[in-house]
Amino acid sequence: MSHRSAPDTVRYALTGAAGDYGRTLLAQRAPGIQPRVLCDIDTAAVRGLLTELQVPAARIVDADTPEAIANAAQDPDAIIIVPSIDLLPHASYDILVEATGRPEAGFDAAAHAVQGERHVTLVSKEIDSFAGVHLAHLAASQGTVVTPALGDQPANLIEWTDRLRAYGLDIIAIGKSSEYDLIFDPETETVTQLDETIAVPGFGDLQHLGDDLTATLAARAEAVAALKRTATADSCEMAVVSNYTGFTSAAPEMLYPVVRPSELADVYALREHGGILPEPGHLDVFSALRLPGETSFAGGVFAIVRTGDPRTWEILRGKGHVVSRDGRTACLFLPYHLMGVETPVTLTEAVRHGRAVTPHLPTQVSVLAGRTTRAFSAGESFVMGGHHHDVEGVAPVVLAIDDAPTDIAPLYLAGMSSLDADLPAGTLITLDRLTGCPTALLDAWQQSRRAGSRTH
Repeated sequence: MSHRSAPDTVRYALTGAAGDYGRTLLAQRAPGIQPRVLCDIDTAAVRGLLTELQVPAARIVDADTPEAIANAAQDPDAIIIVPSIDLLPHASYDILVEATGRPEAGFDAAAHAVQGERHVTLVSKEIDSFAGVHLAHLAASQGTVVTPALGDQPANLIEWTDRLRAYGLDIIAIGKSSEYDLIFDPETETVTQLDETIAVPGFGDLQHLGDDLTATLAARAEAVAALKRTATADSCEMAVVSNYTGFTSAAPEMLYPVVRPSELADVYALREHGGILPEPGHLDVFSALRLPGETSFAGGVFAIVRTGDPRTWEILRGKGHVVSRDGRTACLFLPYHLMGVETPVTLTEAVRHGRAVTPHLPTQVSVLAGRTTRAFSAGESFVMGGHHHDVEGVAPVVLAIDDAPTDIAPLYLAGMSSLDADLPAGTLITLDRLTGCPTALLDAWQQSRRAGSRTH
């Protein structure tokens, strides 16, 4: 860390400021934290948001030129709204919160911040999945920090894994729940996910794992097959976690078992002990199953550990901790992720102490890639969109980098490119099939692959 003085007030710039993450961060009035520059194409929405959050109008200043930013900056309490990331280098701030979710624009903002020797927290996992390793190493070389943000599942799971390792626990698996619970109502024999409800006759017989765990999980999955439980964002987040922890995916598409939180220690045990894991060292996503009125897992994170001393863990089981039926494993979990509500801690740690959410720099352990789900023709361009940043016609897969083709294409590089050849359904996308990929992003990916290794 360079010898820079810690500011009394941590001033942050925020991209994608009108989004949900931006709102949850701006709503926080943590002491010593100040929003300084808010960037979004929809500046009116940002102004409206600040008004809803009861920020005095006198503090809100729109600026669309470097000169206007300089004038606004004369007021130390001003919150400056800008319409373009191109204006951010002209603003004064300590740390960038990158939350656009747009790979090219977000990468530009993050790269310029790092080059300007500012700290960065990457809320945009899309960028972190292919360029995070490069950006983190580049920042470290000049005494700044690039880090995931607490409040999002990757940072929470990375920090949780570090903590349990520090306890001396032997972790065999880590993971998170998908964003939205499956709520089973025994009275109506229905399962609800968000605003969609489906009939599941006989599901009551599947409420408990029973003697045949594999059969029960298969029957649950079949019963809720009409609900879309997977999301590209889940795979993206797990790829980021892999790069910081060394754990690799339990399956390229993630397993998504339908599991009650109280069952996690049994389900994520090794196969030889009746679970679903072929070996230790994997990460995964599960669909949280609960009854109406039961506490939600709230998109939380978990780790499965070997128990060791039986008496210790029987004591802990008695206190309500989740221990497997055979006593071999336990699940330790954080049943929440609070988005921007938690992020002020990340900002303070980075700016005042030069600390990321983990002391370990990431390496490219895994890659978020894509496999076509339909045939594509030469000349077609991939299209990104949707709430979970899907690439249309492409399924996300998380591959260990050592098992992937040497010219594997990260999903979000493919998503901004065109094809120079026909591509059948079921094909893993590689760089040699692409044209028009943004040069800066491609270089960042190549730099990430070349970053130094470490033992996780």
